[in-house]
Amino acid sequence: MLKEFKNFILTGNVIDFAVAVIMAGAVGLVVNGFVNDIVMPVVGHFAGGVDFANLKVILTEGVGVEGAEGYVAENAIRWGAWINTIVNLLIVGFVMFLIVKAYNKSKPAPEPEAPAGPTQEELLAEIRDALKK
Repeated sequence: MLKEFKNFILTGNVIDFAVAVIMAGAVGLVVNGFVNDIVMPVVGHFAGGVDFANLKVILTEGVGVEGAEGYVAENAIRWGAWINTIVNLLIVGFVMFLIVKAYNKSKPAPEPEAPAGPTQEELLAEIRDALKK
């Protein structure tokens, strides 16, 4: 059982998958930084100086100081953070579209299929007709 597991883990597909997951995490951090630090400030500037990350609807105000006795945390719907997430999704989708498009262009064109020959029934009919003659 341990030997089978070792063979499974050391196959190329599992290692490729692990590398892909690690790279996806790194790309996710880069995209988050791009959205939060570059795109959203520009969008906020053109939206009248609004910082989307801080937009929220407060359901329950926070009471007291964090760590003190009787502290109650604020309860809010953070819809601005959700907008940041949507922008993040759109950027990741667009980048993935560009990557797939470039990959498809780099692949060689598929070879045209050879013309299909006669079917087995057609060959048998030809043999039958030749035998009749």
